[in-house]
Amino acid sequence: MAIDLRAERFRDLTELRQVATEKRVRALLDGETVLDSRAALLVWEPRRVTPLYAVPPGDIAVTLSEAEPAALPDDLPAVLSPVHPEWHTTPGRSLTLEGHGEVAFRPDDPALGGRVIVHSRPFTWMEEDEVVLGHPRDPYSRIDTARSSRHVRVLVGDVVVADSTRPVALFETGLPVRWYLPPEDVRTDLLRPSDTHTTCPYKGVASYLSAEDAPDVAWFYPEPLHDAAPVAGMLCFWRDAAVLVDDVRADGSMPGES
Repeated sequence: MAIDLRAERFRDLTELRQVATEKRVRALLDGETVLDSRAALLVWEPRRVTPLYAVPPGDIAVTLSEAEPAALPDDLPAVLSPVHPEWHTTPGRSLTLEGHGEVAFRPDDPALGGRVIVHSRPFTWMEEDEVVLGHPRDPYSRIDTARSSRHVRVLVGDVVVADSTRPVALFETGLPVRWYLPPEDVRTDLLRPSDTHTTCPYKGVASYLSAEDAPDVAWFYPEPLHDAAPVAGMLCFWRDAAVLVDDVRADGSMPGES
């Protein structure tokens, strides 16, 4: 029987997963190189869909101290975002750096060869000589864009804030389709700039806009990375808005959300 590859991708979500990378990986702190490895793994803890680097302890140039891992909340989500890297779902020991708290984790699993999983923050990360934004890129994920003539309308409450027949659809592995709209097709007079910014290793740094009673309801990439160049300056709306594609409401929920 044919398998559903999207379902297969999340079938092993409860397992600790790893894959080797051929990339030279470095981490900088305050401009100084504190980690330099040619033997890194990409590691996904259980319930994680974004990886972190795991490196041999000898590739780390700062002193880390062991600590008890943080207690997990009772209502732990089925799928964990990168927001709480201190939530560990496999046995091991937390590692702290003076002045920065927990920055790493040493899993007990022998398959990792004693490697230490290192958080994205507070470091600046490099793959070869390129800066990595957000978290490491997943070698099994990609983004793709396509110009479309579908009719996309966006409502915030009962107010139509966007109406377009020239969207760009952005497809990202394992995530909902996102519809990016030209600003000329959006009621930008109903939106105001937000102080929120987020980073994506595939798309770049996003800026956000808020509507009345709907904070950070839309975002855009002023200077996207190469793969997301077709959506530069275009607006996309979050799940607090109703996004209708050819009069059918789009499902904008993330993996693990009901």
